[in-house]
Amino acid sequence: MNNSNLVFTPAVQKAQAERGSTKAYAQRTDEGFSDKVTPELASFIAEQDTAYLATANAQGAPYIQHRGGPKGFIKVIDERTFGFADYRGNRQYITLANLSENTHAYLFLIDPARRQRIKLWGRARVVENDPALVERLFDKDYKARPERAILFTIEAWDVNCSFHIVTRFTEAEIGEALTKVQAKIAELEAENARLRALVAEQPPKPSQ
Repeated sequence: MNNSNLVFTPAVQKAQAERGSTKAYAQRTDEGFSDKVTPELASFIAEQDTAYLATANAQGAPYIQHRGGPKGFIKVIDERTFGFADYRGNRQYITLANLSENTHAYLFLIDPARRQRIKLWGRARVVENDPALVERLFDKDYKARPERAILFTIEAWDVNCSFHIVTRFTEAEIGEALTKVQAKIAELEAENARLRALVAEQPPKPSQ
């Protein structure tokens, strides 16, 4: 079954036709979207330390929750499934409640440093009382308390354009770049000192 209808619903296709963009997306509509984890997608996910998970309740009221952790906190389970540990938080449980009555979910990933973003449509479910799964998904050095797991099954995903993404770097990325700059400065200072010492060792030139 072509999954383009999941992304380009009849209402979306109508809007595209009315606004003249149907032709631009004709090939994608015919071919559908990828629903598998490619090496490129897995590599992108492994570098992410933040994500946005969208859910809706039975009445369709939407909710977006920020998810974060160390780089790679979202783990690839198999070719269609991601998972991440659900940490103890403010205990509102809106996402959990939404998923209990509506499994449709959407995951939005953005990497400002590289000006890339990926959007994923799928289904999500909460897994309680599975310590082995939580242990597999939890980064042990991370200072948080995992309580359960959330699994996300991909139904379609796509790469979004980079327009309007403002380049930003994390504190760790800036620190890494600064370390390299400082090392280069130290190297140049050492070379400068060596050359100065060589010049100082040269005998004075005879006066004219």
